[in-house]
Amino acid sequence: MKPEKKIYLNIFWIIAGLALIICGIFEIVDSFWSGMGGALAGVGIIRTVQFVKYRKNPEYREKVEIEANDERNRFIGGRAWAWAGYIFVLINAVGTIVFRVAGNNLLSQYCAFSVCGILLLYWLSFLFLRKKY
Repeated sequence: MKPEKKIYLNIFWIIAGLALIICGIFEIVDSFWSGMGGALAGVGIIRTVQFVKYRKNPEYREKVEIEANDERNRFIGGRAWAWAGYIFVLINAVGTIVFRVAGNNLLSQYCAFSVCGILLLYWLSFLFLRKKY
């Protein structure tokens, strides 16, 4: 995505967040959406500040580009995603059993569906990547 489009997207998040906060103040939406508005506005502001710093500070720009394009960082990021997936599956598999034993069938079913969903995504990704590479 072009940098100019990124700044417009960040401004959109700020405006959308402020709109949700204002709607929450006037009780048009509940507190969840006004909290979401705060998060959107906060992310938009932080990303806009980062964008301005990126554009004006060549040292910061070089540091960001090295971090984004460094193979070691990409490898670590990929491994972190893999670990997060493994841990997610294990926690939900244990949660399926624990919640069933505790008599909370709805949470047990949610955990079981989560495990099935992530395994289905893994399988589809594996098939796609095997054909691609």
